[in-house]
Amino acid sequence: MSSAVTLHEAGTHHAGHDVHHDHHHQSFISKYVFSMDHKTIAKQFLVTGIIWAIIGGLFSVIFRLQLGYPEATFPFLEDFLGHWAKGGKLQPEFYYALVTMHGTVLVFFVLTAGLSGTFANFLIPLQIGARDMASPLLNMLSYWFFFIASVIMMSSLFVQTGPASGGWTIYPPLSALGDASIGSKIGMDLWLVSMAMFIVSSLLGGLNYITTILNMRTKGMSMTRMPLTIWALFFTAVLGVLSFPVLLSGAILLLFDRNLGTSFFLSDIVVAGKILPNEGGSAILFQHLFWFLGHPEVYIILLPAMGMASEILSVNSRKPIFGYMAMVASLFAITILAFLVWAHHMFVTGMNPFLGSIFVLLTLLIAVPSAIKVFNWLTTLWRGNIRFTPGMMFAIGFVSLFISGGLTGIFLGNSALDIHLHDTYFVIAHFHIVMGVASFFGMFAGIYHWYPKMFGTYMNNTLSYIHFWVTIIGAYLIFWPMHYEGLAGMPRRYYDYSNWESFKMFGGLNEFISVVAMIVFAAQLLFVINFFYSIWKGRKVTTLNPWNANTLEWTTPIRPGHGNWPGEIPEVHRWAYDYSKDGKDFIPQDVPVGADESKH
Repeated sequence: MSSAVTLHEAGTHHAGHDVHHDHHHQSFISKYVFSMDHKTIAKQFLVTGIIWAIIGGLFSVIFRLQLGYPEATFPFLEDFLGHWAKGGKLQPEFYYALVTMHGTVLVFFVLTAGLSGTFANFLIPLQIGARDMASPLLNMLSYWFFFIASVIMMSSLFVQTGPASGGWTIYPPLSALGDASIGSKIGMDLWLVSMAMFIVSSLLGGLNYITTILNMRTKGMSMTRMPLTIWALFFTAVLGVLSFPVLLSGAILLLFDRNLGTSFFLSDIVVAGKILPNEGGSAILFQHLFWFLGHPEVYIILLPAMGMASEILSVNSRKPIFGYMAMVASLFAITILAFLVWAHHMFVTGMNPFLGSIFVLLTLLIAVPSAIKVFNWLTTLWRGNIRFTPGMMFAIGFVSLFISGGLTGIFLGNSALDIHLHDTYFVIAHFHIVMGVASFFGMFAGIYHWYPKMFGTYMNNTLSYIHFWVTIIGAYLIFWPMHYEGLAGMPRRYYDYSNWESFKMFGGLNEFISVVAMIVFAAQLLFVINFFYSIWKGRKVTTLNPWNANTLEWTTPIRPGHGNWPGEIPEVHRWAYDYSKDGKDFIPQDVPVGADESKH
């Protein structure tokens, strides 16, 4: 250990030397394009994620037009989409492509790369007291693999047969047979290649995050003194490194089935009266491979939001986080259980009922650590001296959405109920609230809270509050009514419900949901304008520590250079949550513990 510390200190001295000469040698390309500074890479992930979020959100607005107004035509759609919207009406095959790309883009490119890629890169070195990541080169490569994946996925929107349209889960045999649908042609190959590149990016990033947290903490930063943000990002990286390779294998085997005549996922298929030669494969096997990543993926998205919400709630309640070790233990329990519940997505695949009952038990068990976290967040807020900053509003919104969305998961985790609710709007309502919107709220909370450290300016508060209220009210108005549609049996992924007597009664409700979706999308554009405008024109940050927080990132200069601290890296003497203690409002981590100070 001592030799590691010595090496680290030597690296510190060397990095400090680099800081001094940084400004002289760097061209624009080396500073902003092929940067190895973790803060610049974090901003690259964030801006790319924001661009993808606009595109993914726009997809949902277009297909909500179809769902809300199934009989109407919109001539501007034909101008915008060409033959995919002949006569101003969305074509059914393109509707499925939009749904597929919306799910893919928001789950993987925004809430995985945009959320983890941004905040793991930005916060890990700053909060543990490191000059940079363990391997800045691999860190840079992780962004560029993500960028290549983005380019390939984007290009699939412009091929003649259109992008992949087998749903974001791309189940075979639909995705394995080029003749199955127009969206199973070249667009599907591009989807699979893009996802392979994306997974390489995630693995490079995850290995880097784990190595950095374990090996590069500053003197005094024991594991139990790390902020909860770092614990959450650590477990997120572990989840990604262990589960993403399984999806990579599934994607590569699916490419083999599509192009090399193998039969991993195909057997006994008849297309247009012709029996295909494929034998011995199993489409259910692909579901196992997909969901073995797909369920940990839910927590790869949620855990960073949980960690950031914990930090922001504590800072803005002016109170220590309630139950620090219980929070760490619940993060650990969620990480373990996330690997043991994947088949609850597969209760209707003909699974052995006994096996199903085991997955029911494990699924309901994961509610326990989630409930511990909710209890601790609420008790941190309880009787706190709360400052309602935009970041705090979104953190509280995250807790609200996590509770209300998580409760409906108990319905779906029960196999007997799931048989009725599976593939209905109830599922859409559940996972959008608990995973989609809640994680977005965690991401917004993080952006608003750490924006002054990222860019040295503040975002406009008035626009931030408008963004919050429109988004949270809109999110509930969009997704809460979908629970009732789902309970009535209304299936998801259908292009037009108006021909069904049983679901015609939801026509007005679907129209209402579509209108609210457009308003919420407009509010996100307001956020984007606020974000980019404030980088150059926002109010300048004049104090090192604008939120009076305890963590190490606020001990760096307002606009830290490459290497973060111009002199020595601060030494850590206490945990990250000494708020309202011994008559002091806050005590930063690098302040030595006084002789008469009470222990936490």
